Amino acid sequence: MGTGTIPVLTKLSDSPQVIASPAEDILGRKVTDRSGAEIGKVGDLVIDENEQRVRFLILEHGGFLGIGEKETYIPVDAVSEVTEDRVHIDRTGDDVAQAPGYDPELLDRNEYFGSLYSHYGYTPFWGAGYVYPRVYP
Repeated sequence: MGTGTIPVLTKLSDSPQVIASPAEDILGRKVTDRSGAEIGKVGDLVIDENEQRVRFLILEHGGFLGIGEKETYIPVDAVSEVTEDRVHIDRTGDDVAQAPGYDPELLDRNEYFGSLYSHYGYTPFWGAGYVYPRVYP
């Protein structure tokens, strides 16, 4: 994909798409940072409607019994390993905690997604030279 406009991104839960295989479904799995500390769970995925690829994990964290829980978007590029019950990312819990927050009422989506890639230090998926990360089983 070349430089320019960010394609339409949709939460998997808001789309008609489904995960092909139960073994590939990471929804609800615990997310651990690079030190192995649990930082939340995968609440949803953000997909690129044009290419039908996952672009972000939505990490649910904080709160108690679902009350006060926050959502943080993490580029799929941060995933270092997927196991049967966990998704491991190559960033610290502090990196995730300090990531730009998303508020659809206040932020331009394109600006927000650009700031996320900048925060995590990855090339944006809509940028020149982007290579989709290795897919883990």
